Amino acid sequence: MKTNSVNISFSQKLTDFKTLVKFRLNLLVLFSAVVAFLIASGGRFAWIELIVLSLGGFLVTGAANALNQVLEKDIDKLMKRTENRPLASGRMTVSKAVLYAGLMSVAGLIFLAMFNPLTALLGAFSLILYAFVYTPMKKVSSIAVLIGAIPGALPTMIGCVAFSGGITELAIVLFGIQFFWQFPHFWAIAWVGYEDYAKAGYFLLPSKDGERDKNAGFQSLLYTIVLIAISLMPYFMGVTGFISVIVLTIVGIIYAYYSWNLYKQCTKEAALKLMFCSFIYLPVALLVLLIDLL
Repeated sequence: MKTNSVNISFSQKLTDFKTLVKFRLNLLVLFSAVVAFLIASGGRFAWIELIVLSLGGFLVTGAANALNQVLEKDIDKLMKRTENRPLASGRMTVSKAVLYAGLMSVAGLIFLAMFNPLTALLGAFSLILYAFVYTPMKKVSSIAVLIGAIPGALPTMIGCVAFSGGITELAIVLFGIQFFWQFPHFWAIAWVGYEDYAKAGYFLLPSKDGERDKNAGFQSLLYTIVLIAISLMPYFMGVTGFISVIVLTIVGIIYAYYSWNLYKQCTKEAALKLMFCSFIYLPVALLVLLIDLL
C-alpha cells in the first residue's frame, strides 16, 4: 500500500509539472521553432542541432509558463479552466515553481547560446516579455493580445536565427506568419471562454470594453487577409515553390472565411469553428513551406 501511495504521489507530481510548463502548448511552440530551423537550413542540419534546439526551446518556454502561473495563481483560482493548476490548487508551492522556472531558464538559455548569442538573447527577450509584460497587462487592456503575439511568434525567428546566426528576411517572414495567425486564434479562444475570463477580470476581445461583438470577427478577417499575403512571401523570395502558394492560399481563404463567419454570426459556435481552424492552419502552413522547400 505504501509503494502504491508513492507511485500515485509521483504520478501527480509529474502531471503537475506538465501542467506547470503547459506541456501541449509548449510542444506547439517547439514545433514552430524546429520547423523554422529546418526551413532556414534547407534540410542541411545535424540531428544534434535539433536536439539542442528542442531542449533549449522547451526549457525556456516552460520557464515562461511557470512564471506566468506564479504571477496568476490567485487569478487562476477564479476560472474553471485553471482552478486545478498546481499553484492555484495548492499542490505546489510558489518557491518550488520559481525554482523550477529559474533552473529551466538558465539551462534553456545555455542550450540556445550553443548556436549563437543572438538566439539566446531572443529566447531571454521572449521569456521576459511573456512573463513580466504580457501576463500583468492582461488585467489592464486588450492590447495584451498584441504584446503576447510577439513572444508567441518569436519561436520561428529563434529557429531561423539558430541556423543563420542573424535576423534574415526569411526569419522576419516566418515571424510575421505566426504573429498575424495569433490574433484570430486568440480572439476565438477569448470568445469561447469569455465567461471564464470575465470572472478573472480579463476582457481581451478587441471591442471598446473587451466584450463580445462583431469587431472580433471583423478584425480577425483583416488579420487573415494580411496573413495570406505574408504567407506567399517565401515563394516571391525564391525560397519555396508554387505548391506552397496554392496550399497556403486555400488554407488562408478558409481561415478568412471562418473569421468572416464569426463577424456575420457573432456566436460562440462560430468562434469555436474559428478556433479549431486556427489549430489546423499553423502546422499545415509551416509543414507545407518545409515540404515545398525540400
